[in-house]
Amino acid sequence: MTDHLIDPAASHEKLLIIDFGSQVTQLIARRLRELNVYCEIHPYQNVDDAFLAEFAPKAVIFSGGPCSVIDEGSPRPPEGVYDLGVPILGICYGQQVMMQGLGGLVERGHGTAEFGRAYVVPHGELELLQGWFEGDKEQVWMSHGDHVSKIAPGFEVYGTSPNAPYAITADVSRNFYAVQFHPEVHHTPNGAKLYENFVRMAGFSGDWTMGAYREQAIAAIREQVGDAHVICGLSGGVDSSVAAVLLHEAIGDQLTCVFVDHGLLRKNEAEEVVKMFRDNYHMKLIHADERDLFLGELDGQSDPETKRKIIGKLFIDVFQKYANEIEDAKFLAQGTLYPDVIESVSFSGGPSVTIKSHHNVGGLPEKMGLKLVEPLRELFKDEVRALGAELGLPQSFIGRHPFPGPGLAIRCPGEITRAKLEILREADAVFIDQIRKHGLYDDIWQAFVAILPVKTVGVMGDGRTYDYACALRAVTSVDGMTADYYPFEHDFLGETATRIINEVPGINRVTYDITSKPPGTIEWE
Repeated sequence: MTDHLIDPAASHEKLLIIDFGSQVTQLIARRLRELNVYCEIHPYQNVDDAFLAEFAPKAVIFSGGPCSVIDEGSPRPPEGVYDLGVPILGICYGQQVMMQGLGGLVERGHGTAEFGRAYVVPHGELELLQGWFEGDKEQVWMSHGDHVSKIAPGFEVYGTSPNAPYAITADVSRNFYAVQFHPEVHHTPNGAKLYENFVRMAGFSGDWTMGAYREQAIAAIREQVGDAHVICGLSGGVDSSVAAVLLHEAIGDQLTCVFVDHGLLRKNEAEEVVKMFRDNYHMKLIHADERDLFLGELDGQSDPETKRKIIGKLFIDVFQKYANEIEDAKFLAQGTLYPDVIESVSFSGGPSVTIKSHHNVGGLPEKMGLKLVEPLRELFKDEVRALGAELGLPQSFIGRHPFPGPGLAIRCPGEITRAKLEILREADAVFIDQIRKHGLYDDIWQAFVAILPVKTVGVMGDGRTYDYACALRAVTSVDGMTADYYPFEHDFLGETATRIINEVPGINRVTYDITSKPPGTIEWE
């Protein structure tokens, strides 16, 4: 039920990424956004000549993908893309589909597959490669089984690797460029420079800034909403906070935020959210204090899925109860981000009908007859943080670590009790305080304490104790899809364990979780 009357991105120069199913296509878009270039990812099957005419890209990138261009029915771009007269860059499968479509040849086998780190050497000069080959070779990341065995007419070779004689090719007269490796990944260290050269050659002015987006988004919200009222679910996390402040700047008192306090928040979190948004920003804010309701239903529950279902159902019921009290509400705001939009489109089956359920307030728009307003749906997470800074949100809010919707419930494996939650809250506060005190907060993606469903024997003073054990968890990550544990110094861990045991009654043993993701998950449940 999203109702977009104005697209805040419509007035920007646009780059189209045609997605052939690569797992790292989002990284291409992030690299381009970092260069202040607006781009969108669209699955190949959604891109036809009519789409190209409407979208009017200033340049096009073909992504990688898992398929083989040799196979019948393999993914292809519309032939009209080559007649647009704009620069095109093909990456991995994108190179092969370009060669095959323009008169070259792709083959399988013959010992030319490459997976992992490789080194490309130059073969002539090319503007796309400015800043490359300052040594005698460049490290790149390859991931291909098929290989180009004959380049298309008009193309020349500009870089080779041991197993890819056509690692970099170009038809300079038509501004067509193709590389066999993935410049967007971390393992191609100089890959960002290649994208920078490509967008400069394509004539992009770098007009995609959060300052410009802010003004256009405000105009779009006002046009979409008119004089109607908007309800916004406010959790205190980065996405909902930035969305709320943007909406408030656009429509003022037409916005009412509903903050559901389910008793599973971190220490002092509810007070901080209310103070920030009601007292500092003077927003209409309903503080739905429903701790007793949630904790009563969760009391004694130990199954992780049961906990999630109870919290999800109660959240919908509570949100709807308070939202029904807001007169003339026609819109529900939610913090959908661009990765959610991308993931809601199935590569194999075209557009899906729903955004992922955890980014949708439980089907409430349909139940309540509301339309959606999604002011962040064009943005990646790092852009949301930049927009938050542009809007004047304090760093303490926009730089916060992610926090799960079910809150501390999934950091309390086993039976949930109010006593265990209070112990967990205090231990978590000490851990985060330690991380901040040592200047490590911004180096860590997410950090928290989990209270374990076991008690252990200890000695404090001359007395025997029998209290809970806890686990510290801190990970580094780029997007949460993969993660590794943070390599704290042992002195830090020892100091933190001592503080928790001394300051938090109920814990007598502290452990550190050094599991990566995969095989583990970031959260414990």
